[in-house]
Amino acid sequence: MLWEEGEYPEKPEFGLIDRLRGLIKGLTLVVLIFGGLFVLILVRLVERPIYGLHRPWTPWIPQGVCAGTLKVMGIAYHAKGKRMDLHGTVVANHGSWLDIFVLNARKRAYFVSKSEVAKWPGIGWLAKATGTVFINRNPREAKAQQAVFESRLLAGHKLLFFPEGTSTDGKRVLPFKPTLFQAFFSPHLEHEVYIQPVTVVYRAPEDQEPRFYGWWGEMDFAPHLWQVLCARRQGSVTVIYHDPLKVDDFTGRKPLAAACEAAVRAGMEREVAG
Repeated sequence: MLWEEGEYPEKPEFGLIDRLRGLIKGLTLVVLIFGGLFVLILVRLVERPIYGLHRPWTPWIPQGVCAGTLKVMGIAYHAKGKRMDLHGTVVANHGSWLDIFVLNARKRAYFVSKSEVAKWPGIGWLAKATGTVFINRNPREAKAQQAVFESRLLAGHKLLFFPEGTSTDGKRVLPFKPTLFQAFFSPHLEHEVYIQPVTVVYRAPEDQEPRFYGWWGEMDFAPHLWQVLCARRQGSVTVIYHDPLKVDDFTGRKPLAAACEAAVRAGMEREVAG
């Protein structure tokens, strides 16, 4: 279900210099991202026979690539709070395709994504190679998804998903869907797993519309990427790490989802007000 509200912002116009800037940045990102993918595949060929599902080496590669991507784009990165070192999962609001780079730039995690992403050209290959967990948002598959979550979490992986179930304009937090939280109440997980809520707040460049980095509804990926690459100035993103919540302290998925949503929403309101 796509989120849509109001009209899409008008696309900014770019001159020749802006387009050249975008082209140079785009080519640099192609080399960085697919070069990192090549290195990851080579390292994984050695890592997998030794460690199996465990990945002690390869998560560092996407983290470096994501941090480098933000540098190439020129987007300033700020972090507040402490990253969770406990066994568990991260949940965050979802305002842009940039979230993937922003959230992986400082914290090694494996994203949980809808199954359709696996079929997307380019992005699907990257997602598979970096260990993304693909799911169908279908209640009939809840048991199978729970088994996948269990195996990955018990292997020490930190999963990361967006409970809103869709992306927004980056200026709000939608109600969190509790479905995926059920996986953490299995007998093997509920007594030892923590959930860390994280708020992501974008600030547009001074000369651009406030929703400049937002990507939602029927917006196409390629034009939005080009818009970001061509911008003369860039804005910033702030990532706020909230206190982890222990699954064992909640009676079920709905109270846990509500607590995570409240933390993320409060972080958004404080940051925007400040």
